[in-house]
Amino acid sequence: MTDAAPPGWVPVEHRFLGLDRRTFAPALGVLAVALLLLYGLPALNAAIPWRSEIRAGDVLDLGDGATAVPPVGWQLESGTLTGTGSVAPASLQVRLTTGGATIAVVGASFDGTADAFLDQVLRSEGGATGVDGSRGTVTTASGLVGVALASTAPTGDGLDVAFKMASAAGEAEGAPALLVRVRTAPGQFERRQEVVGTFLRSITPGAVR
Repeated sequence: MTDAAPPGWVPVEHRFLGLDRRTFAPALGVLAVALLLLYGLPALNAAIPWRSEIRAGDVLDLGDGATAVPPVGWQLESGTLTGTGSVAPASLQVRLTTGGATIAVVGASFDGTADAFLDQVLRSEGGATGVDGSRGTVTTASGLVGVALASTAPTGDGLDVAFKMASAAGEAEGAPALLVRVRTAPGQFERRQEVVGTFLRSITPGAVR
């Protein structure tokens, strides 16, 4: 009779320093997103002195045919408009700014749900302060459903929305993940709420390959 493996046992070939190597790829991908949000985009912003004002008709390229419509009049500090280059969804970096508000969009490879992706990002950042624990959903005009979490702090207000960029429900877990992070100056979120909502609803996944 063969003894059953104890709960939580990891085969030797999947171990490294006592850890399960099979969890490394998704964990490192989410850590990269967290580091990018904390350090990468602000550093990129400081390194690039030019600004590009969004005009009517501009569309953001989110990779693999996915798109979003940025708010007119905002500044595109990083990111690519459709027709101006190619974008990989798993390394996507977008930053839009206007007075007292920013919208950052970051892509990553992640196997799992949008809810689990948001959990991983928050854990990678050591847990967000001032977070309202109740989560909601955001449904885009194309039917894409995201998981939303609001936050407030003395430094300002925020909203994180996680998506899995799949055009069909059955493909969601293996699809690229997308995090939209909105930050505003204290008391300014309500003023930007309609613009942010319009941007979120404009997010459209790419066509099935």
